[in-house]
Amino acid sequence: MKPLLGIALKIVSTLAFVAMSTQIKLVGDGYPLGQVVFFRAFFALVPLLVWLSWQGELVEVVRTSKPSRHIRRCVAGTFGMFAGFAGLTRLPLPDATAIGYAAPLITTALAALVLKERVRGYRWAAVGVGFAGMIIMLSPHLSGVDDFADLGSGPALGALACLTGAFFAGVASIEVRKLAKMRERTGAIVFYFSIVTSFAAFLTVFLGWKMPTTPDLLMMVGSGIMGGVGQILLTASFKHADASVIAPFDYTSLLWALAVGFLLFGDVPAPQVFIGAGLVIAAGIFVIWRERRLGIKLRQERESGHHRPL
Repeated sequence: MKPLLGIALKIVSTLAFVAMSTQIKLVGDGYPLGQVVFFRAFFALVPLLVWLSWQGELVEVVRTSKPSRHIRRCVAGTFGMFAGFAGLTRLPLPDATAIGYAAPLITTALAALVLKERVRGYRWAAVGVGFAGMIIMLSPHLSGVDDFADLGSGPALGALACLTGAFFAGVASIEVRKLAKMRERTGAIVFYFSIVTSFAAFLTVFLGWKMPTTPDLLMMVGSGIMGGVGQILLTASFKHADASVIAPFDYTSLLWALAVGFLLFGDVPAPQVFIGAGLVIAAGIFVIWRERRLGIKLRQERESGHHRPL
């Protein structure tokens, strides 16, 4: 394994995803949400299929014995993408990026509730700290909310949409874990997600799509290309380093988002966003570290023949 190469690929993948989000934010206000999601999902297939062809896995990727599991993952991922993009168009880029960090914490909670994985007190405490940080991050966007009607527009709606997107991303991660345990190929998981999401988004054409201008069309297509490239880089990174080594570098996306948000949109997050994001990131890194320690301990016990549930 080449850990430094894996880390580098992971960091570049976060840059690709921020580039994707930036293009969506630039065009998102001017077009129906379903249209934006369609271009993101459909054109992600272009680099994906090229990559799979180069890897010699183009034929194998469509083979699956678990179609129902793929549907569950696709439904959760599609809802997550719709909600996440709805929030992205209503919030500053750094804020939307930081709220998305709730997904790994939600995944940890769901792993205990759905997969029946044993989550000890340390990790539950970290999840609690992370959600406290999330509340702090949301507070600037919910400060002007006096009743439920205020939640239906502006930053408040954006904050709730991003949080909803993070929840469905957590659900999708659980489904991906199940598929991985069933030895489903990563390429197949991404392929079917892109196909199903493209189809679901295309159905919204009846709600009224708009003919994009040439620059906007290029950005919508570019969002899909960057999303596909980001997924490929992310997948490649896991071939060169353990997940526990790579995962903390996911938070470099906030640095890219801060830079792009300031330079392109003049966004300067409120102090609460920095404080809350710091708590969420710290909690996320602790969960990653704790899972790595438990994984090492589990392997040692298996090798010594004294395995017991953790």
